[in-house]
Amino acid sequence: MKLSDVQRRLRAPFPAHFVGWKPQTISKDRTRALMLAYVDARAVQDRLDAVAPDDWTFQVDVIPGTTHPTVKGRLTILGVTREDIGEAEGDLASIKAATSDALKRCAVQFGIGRYLYDLPKQWVDWDDARHAPTTTPELPEWARPDMERSPGGAHLVQAIEQLRYELPDDVDLQREVYKHLRAALASIQPSSGQAA
Repeated sequence: MKLSDVQRRLRAPFPAHFVGWKPQTISKDRTRALMLAYVDARAVQDRLDAVAPDDWTFQVDVIPGTTHPTVKGRLTILGVTREDIGEAEGDLASIKAATSDALKRCAVQFGIGRYLYDLPKQWVDWDDARHAPTTTPELPEWARPDMERSPGGAHLVQAIEQLRYELPDDVDLQREVYKHLRAALASIQPSSGQAA
Protein backbone atom coordinates (compact mmCIF):
# COMPACT_ATOMS: atom_id res chain seq x y z
CA MET A 1 0.00 0.00 0.00
CA LYS A 2 1.20 3.50 -0.90
CA LEU A 3 0.28 6.90 0.51
CA SER A 4 -1.60 7.76 -2.69
CA ASP A 5 -3.86 4.73 -2.07
CA VAL A 6 -5.14 6.19 1.22
CA GLN A 7 -4.98 9.94 0.57
CA ARG A 8 -8.73 10.28 0.11
CA ARG A 9 -9.43 8.56 3.44
CA LEU A 10 -6.87 10.73 5.24
CA ARG A 11 -8.46 13.92 3.87
CA ALA A 12 -12.08 12.95 4.57
CA PRO A 13 -14.04 15.29 6.85
CA PHE A 14 -14.31 14.27 10.49
CA PRO A 15 -17.74 13.58 12.04
CA ALA A 16 -19.11 16.91 13.31
CA HIS A 17 -18.92 15.85 16.96
CA PHE A 18 -15.11 15.49 16.58
CA VAL A 19 -14.78 19.15 15.55
CA GLY A 20 -14.27 21.63 18.38
CA TRP A 21 -14.43 25.42 18.31
CA LYS A 22 -12.19 27.98 19.97
CA PRO A 23 -12.10 31.77 19.79
CA GLN A 24 -9.43 33.34 17.60
CA THR A 25 -10.51 36.90 18.39
CA ILE A 26 -12.96 38.37 20.88
CA SER A 27 -14.53 41.78 20.20
CA LYS A 28 -13.47 44.75 22.35
CA ASP A 29 -16.83 44.75 24.14
CA ARG A 30 -16.43 40.96 24.66
CA THR A 31 -19.86 40.13 23.21
CA ARG A 32 -18.76 38.52 19.90
CA ALA A 33 -16.04 36.06 18.96
CA LEU A 34 -14.48 34.84 15.73
CA MET A 35 -14.45 31.06 16.12
CA LEU A 36 -11.95 28.60 14.66
CA ALA A 37 -12.69 24.92 14.09
CA TYR A 38 -10.17 22.28 15.16
CA VAL A 39 -9.79 18.59 15.90
CA ASP A 40 -7.74 17.32 18.80
CA ALA A 41 -4.70 15.06 18.61
CA ARG A 42 -6.72 11.98 19.57
CA ALA A 43 -8.97 12.42 16.53
CA VAL A 44 -5.85 12.61 14.35
CA GLN A 45 -4.45 9.45 15.97
CA ASP A 46 -7.78 7.66 15.47
CA ARG A 47 -7.75 8.64 11.78
CA LEU A 48 -4.18 7.37 11.39
CA ASP A 49 -5.06 4.11 13.16
CA ALA A 50 -8.10 3.63 10.92
CA VAL A 51 -6.27 4.35 7.65
CA ALA A 52 -2.75 2.98 8.25
CA PRO A 53 -2.88 1.12 11.59
CA ASP A 54 0.62 -0.35 11.51
CA ASP A 55 2.23 2.08 9.09
CA TRP A 56 2.56 5.40 10.91
CA THR A 57 4.95 6.78 13.50
CA PHE A 58 5.37 10.11 15.26
CA GLN A 59 8.55 11.38 16.88
CA VAL A 60 9.41 14.66 18.59
CA ASP A 61 12.56 16.51 19.55
CA VAL A 62 12.35 19.20 22.21
CA ILE A 63 13.74 22.53 21.01
CA PRO A 64 15.70 24.06 23.91
CA GLY A 65 15.94 27.76 24.74
CA THR A 66 12.47 28.82 23.57
CA THR A 67 10.09 31.11 25.46
CA HIS A 68 7.25 28.56 25.30
CA PRO A 69 7.51 24.75 25.25
CA THR A 70 8.37 23.92 21.63
CA VAL A 71 9.03 20.66 19.80
CA LYS A 72 9.85 19.56 16.27
CA GLY A 73 7.55 16.74 15.20
CA ARG A 74 8.08 14.10 12.51
CA LEU A 75 5.05 12.16 11.24
CA THR A 76 5.70 9.22 8.92
CA ILE A 77 2.82 7.53 7.09
CA LEU A 78 3.56 4.60 4.78
CA GLY A 79 7.20 5.66 4.53
CA VAL A 80 6.51 9.34 3.74
CA THR A 81 7.62 11.87 6.40
CA ARG A 82 6.42 15.41 7.09
CA GLU A 83 7.87 17.71 9.78
CA ASP A 84 6.55 20.75 11.62
CA ILE A 85 6.95 22.70 14.84
CA GLY A 86 4.54 22.50 17.78
CA GLU A 87 4.30 25.22 20.40
CA ALA A 88 2.30 25.53 23.62
CA GLU A 89 1.20 28.83 25.10
CA GLY A 90 -1.03 29.99 27.92
CA ASP A 91 -1.81 28.58 31.33
CA LEU A 92 -1.59 24.95 30.19
CA ALA A 93 1.70 25.26 28.28
CA SER A 94 3.60 21.97 28.41
CA ILE A 95 5.72 19.70 26.25
CA LYS A 96 2.64 17.45 25.97
CA ALA A 97 0.57 20.34 24.54
CA ALA A 98 3.41 21.25 22.15
CA THR A 99 3.61 17.61 21.03
CA SER A 100 -0.13 17.53 20.29
CA ASP A 101 0.23 20.78 18.32
CA ALA A 102 3.12 19.33 16.31
CA LEU A 103 1.18 16.15 15.51
CA LYS A 104 -1.80 18.13 14.24
CA ARG A 105 0.44 20.44 12.17
CA CYS A 106 2.25 17.48 10.61
CA ALA A 107 -1.07 15.72 9.92
CA VAL A 108 -2.40 18.78 8.07
CA GLN A 109 0.53 18.39 5.66
CA PHE A 110 -0.93 14.96 4.78
CA GLY A 111 -4.39 16.54 4.34
CA ILE A 112 -5.84 15.44 7.69
CA GLY A 113 -8.19 18.21 8.82
CA ARG A 114 -6.89 20.65 6.22
CA TYR A 115 -10.42 21.41 5.03
CA LEU A 116 -11.05 23.16 8.38
CA TYR A 117 -8.81 26.01 7.18
CA ASP A 118 -11.25 26.58 4.30
CA LEU A 119 -14.29 27.15 6.51
CA PRO A 120 -15.94 30.57 6.24
CA LYS A 121 -15.25 32.96 9.12
CA GLN A 122 -17.91 32.64 11.78
CA TRP A 123 -18.58 35.41 14.28
CA VAL A 124 -20.90 34.31 17.09
CA ASP A 125 -22.30 35.80 20.29
CA TRP A 126 -19.85 35.31 23.17
CA ASP A 127 -20.64 34.64 26.83
CA ASP A 128 -17.63 36.14 28.57
CA ALA A 129 -18.65 34.82 32.00
CA ARG A 130 -18.58 31.22 30.70
CA HIS A 131 -15.67 31.85 28.29
CA ALA A 132 -17.72 30.15 25.58
CA PRO A 133 -19.93 30.97 22.60
CA THR A 134 -23.66 31.21 23.33
CA THR A 135 -24.30 28.83 20.40
CA THR A 136 -21.94 26.40 18.72
CA PRO A 137 -21.12 27.30 15.11
CA GLU A 138 -22.42 24.95 12.42
CA LEU A 139 -20.26 23.21 9.85
CA PRO A 140 -21.32 23.78 6.24
CA GLU A 141 -22.66 20.76 4.38
CA TRP A 142 -19.45 20.28 2.36
CA ALA A 143 -17.40 20.03 5.60
CA ARG A 144 -19.35 17.01 6.87
CA PRO A 145 -18.83 13.34 6.06
CA ASP A 146 -21.21 11.88 3.48
CA MET A 147 -23.21 10.03 6.16
CA GLU A 148 -23.99 13.31 7.93
CA ARG A 149 -25.30 15.02 4.81
CA SER A 150 -28.63 13.21 4.97
CA PRO A 151 -31.41 13.27 7.59
CA GLY A 152 -30.47 11.27 10.67
CA GLY A 153 -26.91 10.76 9.44
CA ALA A 154 -25.19 12.72 12.21
CA HIS A 155 -27.03 10.71 14.86
CA LEU A 156 -26.09 7.46 13.18
CA VAL A 157 -22.41 8.36 12.93
CA GLN A 158 -22.31 9.38 16.57
CA ALA A 159 -24.10 6.19 17.67
CA ILE A 160 -21.67 4.01 15.71
CA GLU A 161 -18.67 5.86 17.16
CA GLN A 162 -20.02 5.36 20.66
CA LEU A 163 -20.72 1.68 20.03
CA ARG A 164 -17.12 1.15 18.97
CA TYR A 165 -16.17 1.60 22.60
CA GLU A 166 -19.33 0.85 24.56
CA LEU A 167 -21.31 -2.09 23.15
CA PRO A 168 -23.42 -3.33 26.08
CA ASP A 169 -22.98 -6.91 27.30
CA ASP A 170 -26.69 -7.35 27.98
CA VAL A 171 -28.45 -8.98 25.00
CA ASP A 172 -31.70 -7.06 25.57
CA LEU A 173 -29.76 -3.77 25.50
CA GLN A 174 -27.99 -4.88 22.31
CA ARG A 175 -31.41 -5.51 20.72
CA GLU A 176 -32.56 -2.04 21.80
CA VAL A 177 -29.42 -0.47 20.26
CA TYR A 178 -29.99 -2.47 17.07
CA LYS A 179 -33.60 -1.24 16.89
CA HIS A 180 -32.46 2.39 17.15
CA LEU A 181 -29.73 1.91 14.55
CA ARG A 182 -32.25 0.36 12.12
CA ALA A 183 -34.56 3.33 12.66
CA ALA A 184 -31.70 5.76 12.02
CA LEU A 185 -30.69 3.89 8.88
CA ALA A 186 -34.31 3.86 7.67
CA SER A 187 -34.49 7.64 8.05
CA ILE A 188 -31.38 8.01 5.89
CA GLN A 189 -32.32 5.51 3.24
CA PRO A 190 -36.02 4.66 3.34
CA SER A 191 -36.88 1.18 2.09
CA SER A 192 -38.61 0.86 -1.23
CA GLY A 193 -41.64 -0.76 0.38
CA GLN A 194 -40.06 -4.21 0.69
CA ALA A 195 -39.95 -5.97 4.03
CA ALA A 196 -36.56 -6.78 5.44
